[in-house]
Amino acid sequence: MSTSLLVRSSLPRALAHRAALRSVAVQARANSTVPEHKYVAGGPIPKGGPNDAVTFPPPSPTHGSYHWVFERTLAAALVPLTAAAFVTSGTNYPILDGVLGLSLIAHSHIGFDQCIVDYLHPRKFPVLGPATTWALRGATLAATVGIFQFNTNDIGLTELIAKVWTA
Repeated sequence: MSTSLLVRSSLPRALAHRAALRSVAVQARANSTVPEHKYVAGGPIPKGGPNDAVTFPPPSPTHGSYHWVFERTLAAALVPLTAAAFVTSGTNYPILDGVLGLSLIAHSHIGFDQCIVDYLHPRKFPVLGPATTWALRGATLAATVGIFQFNTNDIGLTELIAKVWTA
């Protein structure tokens, strides 16, 4: 009997207290300047509903089929270019050595860029995605300058690989 009396007397009080807290929270949320959707783990909440149409990026020849054809042509051209660079000596054909170095850098840049686009896109990672893209661009520029310096002021890329191969 005492338990039912205790439940009957404390239950309405607890419900009234919850209702009061809820109304205070609703008023505080309405008066706050904090955005309604906060950041949650996994990325920001996308705008719109599940039945809204997807917005497609504008068509661009540098990110469409031309880009794909260039990637495949560069990858296929690396096979005979690498063979030709190692059959001939880099000191006799410095142009071939330079073209091989630039082709390897371009091929590596395109591959790493696709990894960044696939896994660190700016929609989900608004800071890390662009920062990684710019870091890749800086690393590609540094590698290009390094290969140029190595090919012009030192033994060259193919001579280095030939010496390492025979060491």
